[in-house]
Amino acid sequence: MPFASLTLGDFSRSRWSQLDNLPNTQKNVVPVNISTHSYKSLLFCVLCCGLRIFFYVLEMTVSYVLMKHSQFASVISSTDYMHFCFQFQKQGKDLEKVKQRLVEIANYVDKFYRALNIRVALVGLEVWSDSDKCPITQDPFTTLHEFLDWRKVKLLPQKPHDNAQLISGVYFQGTTIGMAPIMSMCTAEQSGGIVMDHSDNPLGAAVTLAHELGHNFGMNHDTPERGCGCRMTVDRGGCIMTPSTGYPFPTVFSTCSKKDLAASLEKGVGMCLYNMPEVKVLYGGQKCGNGYVEEGEECDCGEPEECMNPCCNATTCTLKEDAVCAHGQCCEGCRLKPAGTLCRETSNSCDLPEFCTGASPHCPANVYLHDGHACHNVDGYCYNGICQTHEQQCITLWGAGAKPAPGICFERVNSAGDPYGNCGKDSKGSFAKCDASDAKCGKIQCQGGANRPVIGTNAVSIETNIPLQEGGRILCRGTHVYLGDDMPDPGLVLAGTKCGDNMVCLNRQCQNVSVFGVHECSGKCSGRGVCNNKKNCHCEAHWAPPFCETAGFGGSIDSGPMRAAGSIRGSYQANQPHQKRVHVQTHTAAQASPQTLRG
Repeated sequence: MPFASLTLGDFSRSRWSQLDNLPNTQKNVVPVNISTHSYKSLLFCVLCCGLRIFFYVLEMTVSYVLMKHSQFASVISSTDYMHFCFQFQKQGKDLEKVKQRLVEIANYVDKFYRALNIRVALVGLEVWSDSDKCPITQDPFTTLHEFLDWRKVKLLPQKPHDNAQLISGVYFQGTTIGMAPIMSMCTAEQSGGIVMDHSDNPLGAAVTLAHELGHNFGMNHDTPERGCGCRMTVDRGGCIMTPSTGYPFPTVFSTCSKKDLAASLEKGVGMCLYNMPEVKVLYGGQKCGNGYVEEGEECDCGEPEECMNPCCNATTCTLKEDAVCAHGQCCEGCRLKPAGTLCRETSNSCDLPEFCTGASPHCPANVYLHDGHACHNVDGYCYNGICQTHEQQCITLWGAGAKPAPGICFERVNSAGDPYGNCGKDSKGSFAKCDASDAKCGKIQCQGGANRPVIGTNAVSIETNIPLQEGGRILCRGTHVYLGDDMPDPGLVLAGTKCGDNMVCLNRQCQNVSVFGVHECSGKCSGRGVCNNKKNCHCEAHWAPPFCETAGFGGSIDSGPMRAAGSIRGSYQANQPHQKRVHVQTHTAAQASPQTLRG
């Protein structure tokens, strides 16, 4: 997984305390208008201790409209965990000041991402009063490694979330002020990043956090050779994904960032983010006009001046006369769509469709095939809703026509344990040699494709000629990509990639696919369905969940019925006047709580 880093520009850290002229963002915590978009929810988290402050945001709501077909709405949900250190001391150990600062940082990040139709909602703050939960040092790589490892082992089991960001007051070595893996959203191993709290002005940390979160979403740096369009000139801050930054702070995303985000979502990055956020845990208290339908509200379309929803009274957060619903992909013209109406189509071969239930205005939370399902003509396995293959990664690096090199290339090159052949880095930052059995989980080796890597101008080709016993030589093509100090190596094989018959890469080791338990799960589906990521059966069209044993309408207990049940239940016509008013905070079982990150 590649990493990227953000570095300081021409201005010293001491000058980052200058104030910006952006409006105060503390007044309203994440006002969101959800009347016109489907939503993914991004869990975002902040914790705080006497020496460090870890920004603990349980939920980040993100909406992203992806025009995949003529109409396709994609939404993101995930939780970010950030660690603050220095802040707690700097604010005189005033916990309320710390909380206010963290809210302001979260609101700045939300403000930046609104231009991408992504919303960020802070839902919690937690204070560490004794000690750090993981080692924090001046080495950013080691700190990131330790934090991501702690997140996976300790944090995820306790607080289900999709992404975590650590904010620290420790000054990292060199000019690095942040680091994060690229295209890692929703993964258990690397969905997160670290941010240095480098400025008295909370805008500074917010910009760095937005930058690192951008890497998680798949955004690369805005380098000159990419020809990115930025509506802010350099003297006005430029754009957020610039490799290095200084004062004034950037506050907008470039055209390249928008393209990178769309491409990542198209590939399936963020499959865990389609569930609605849990409104009961939103930080800042209940408020009509914040865009979230909370207890006692029938709808919430934002402040009256911004509300465009014809079904909702923005002043009272109640449904207008004769309206049954106001929000959700299963609400149209203030009426519920019929059961069985497709509300979220599949985005790839590892995804599963969702359907309206006829009882809720919301599309059920996103579900996809259980990790370990075969895909791509049995050349790959599904992992976090994406079909991971060596071939696809070679194409990403080398373009059309690229394919994986023979196994001997992986074995010879990755046994070196150097920057050009390795199984990643250990906790000390040293390159690790691959055992022969794990070689296909190290640096990817390809053949064919373009003359040079297509991933960017900072990528160089590492070609190795290996002599064969029977005579002749074989050319192995690897890559060394320098994407910055805050991004890991994109030339490493991705977790979940097939590395042999019934074998898959996990933690840089080639393990038996049985580790996922997919066969045991699918065995309960009576041969008429597949197992989804929640370990439930998704039945074929004429069979009923939960075990596909009896006749029914297909789908799963998570996804809704594949076919309308009108022949049995009567018509669910959207314009029926007798429909009862539906409080949109009432969710199906699949929406009752944020979806646990699958790793």
